[in-house]
Amino acid sequence: MTFRQFAYRNVVRNSRIYGAFFMASFFSVAVFFIYSMLMFHPDIERGILGEVSLIGMVGAEIVLVLFTLFFLYYSMSAFLEARSHEFAILLHLGMEKRQMNKLIFLETMIIGSGSIIVGIIFGFSFSKFFFMIVREILHLEQLPLYVSWEPFLLTIGVFTSAFVVICFISVYFKRERKLLDLIKGDAYINSTSTFSQVRAIYGVALILSTYVLAFIVSHTSMIGLTLLIPFSATFGTYYFFSDSVPFFLDLARGKRKFHWQRYRLLSLAEQTHVMMDNVKMFFVVTMVSTMAFLSVGVLATMSSYTTQYDRLNPLGLIYKGDVDNPYEGKHINSLRLQLEDKGLSYHLSRFVVVKQTSSYTHNEVEVFRESDMNALLTSFSYPMLNLASGEAVFIPYSEDSLKKLKNKVVHTVLEENSISLTIDSVYPEIVFPGSIVSVNSIVISDEDFVNLIKPVADEDIVQPSYHLFTFYIPQWMETKEIGKDIDDLTTNEYFIKKDKHSPFYFENAGLNYSYILATYSLFTLVGVLVATVFLLAAGSFVYFKLHTSLEREKRKFDVLKRMGLTDTELKKLVNRHLFPQFFLPWGVAMMHSAFAFLMVQSILKDIANISIVKEVFFAFGFFVLIQVIYFYLIRWRYISHIRS
Repeated sequence: MTFRQFAYRNVVRNSRIYGAFFMASFFSVAVFFIYSMLMFHPDIERGILGEVSLIGMVGAEIVLVLFTLFFLYYSMSAFLEARSHEFAILLHLGMEKRQMNKLIFLETMIIGSGSIIVGIIFGFSFSKFFFMIVREILHLEQLPLYVSWEPFLLTIGVFTSAFVVICFISVYFKRERKLLDLIKGDAYINSTSTFSQVRAIYGVALILSTYVLAFIVSHTSMIGLTLLIPFSATFGTYYFFSDSVPFFLDLARGKRKFHWQRYRLLSLAEQTHVMMDNVKMFFVVTMVSTMAFLSVGVLATMSSYTTQYDRLNPLGLIYKGDVDNPYEGKHINSLRLQLEDKGLSYHLSRFVVVKQTSSYTHNEVEVFRESDMNALLTSFSYPMLNLASGEAVFIPYSEDSLKKLKNKVVHTVLEENSISLTIDSVYPEIVFPGSIVSVNSIVISDEDFVNLIKPVADEDIVQPSYHLFTFYIPQWMETKEIGKDIDDLTTNEYFIKKDKHSPFYFENAGLNYSYILATYSLFTLVGVLVATVFLLAAGSFVYFKLHTSLEREKRKFDVLKRMGLTDTELKKLVNRHLFPQFFLPWGVAMMHSAFAFLMVQSILKDIANISIVKEVFFAFGFFVLIQVIYFYLIRWRYISHIRS
């Protein structure tokens, strides 16, 4: 029997141990290959997102590769630990360390090669189905299956390199252990693990300080504090599992009345050993789960914005320009012709907006005429305004502004023209998007508006008055092709020529929504798969660690059964053994994510006036359901193995 045959038979003989490692590797390869197929697809590159889609896919590939490297390394280390007894026998029989390393390398490459081949076959088999989903998500006319050498070469190259790197790291950076400890196999216990009361306090203090920082950021404008949050959360989490939890368990064992109660004596002793021996595993599961939660939280944020876009942007097309804008007539006529050619009904309203200085705030205020405003309100079927001379109403720029201005009464004077006004109400509906109207916008009567003769006193204002054209279009989602030439000209004025002031501004809600929806759909696609990999990995870390100690646990429970442990008592002990390992890291991760979402919600409320509370609660509930199902599946396998 050659050395290669010996390595191959070792893999086959240890298929139960290496089976989970193979499944993890094969799933990672399949996901990476599907992403590669999508990344190199010619229809995606020519799609509405262009380079954005490529950047998103490349970013997802990089995240997956880095995480997969770490995930496979951890899995490899766990299963090498499970075979320590076998390695000890080979070393005892005279195998050299160099030959041992070669054996591990060959075994790893056999598993890696198999997982790459099966993963690519599986990924290519499901690519057509995946493309059908992507086509619907991105609203593409077609997304056919294609064959190209690029995805195959990229996947083979990346994962072959990954397995080589993992093998060398696992072999050469693995801690040295005595032959006697290797012979003990999974009975080996790292007796040097201790906890520190000082570090235990540090762990709790750092986590609490992280939550306090998140709360402060969510209620103030001190955004710079967010830089401290990842560091305090990371170090606090590690100290929490390495020292705080063992410290609390030690306190519990010191309470004899609590400790010496039925199963607590056994379960607390077992949990102390588990916590001390698996600090890194709990830390990794917590941080990985937190990243998965935050990934879905970002998707929930984008989902909230897309679902609320119609309410936040009630108009279809908006054209804003200087009073002497040379393009005005040409552009407005072009937009009308394009809408009529496409068969879209619309209602055009024209505004003349004048800027003045308010004596109440001494700031600039934008003044709208009542008749212009009523022309727009007619298209919405909203109630008309009926203002007397000296009366005015606020124009809301967000839902929060409706609440703030509802009961506010302001007595002011438009200083340039000495017009006294009483503003005692706000219009009850949002009629302009926040990007168009300023936070100081009011409507006055026609009688007062004709007296606005003198311009705003501040000479630094380059646009003392402007014309505003609004197109109310019921089918505004179909306008993404309207005004493309004007939108390109706007981009040229702002970004290419870099003019400080453009004579006009154009906004197409349908076009913007198509970009937002496509971007959201792409990131949803990326985020869901990445979050799925994170979640599966987080549960797999626990499973791998349990798998490596199955034989020891079986012997322990065999002793207890001979002492009279019933089947019901066995299940209770297993629950108390597994429950903290599954749900303590997830509980900490959910706490981290909850405060992170609190901070994000506050920032989004100020920027875009959207709420993600409902989406976050739904995501958390979904995650809890997945974890409970996963827990009972592992528990079922664990109990069946112990009983065998």
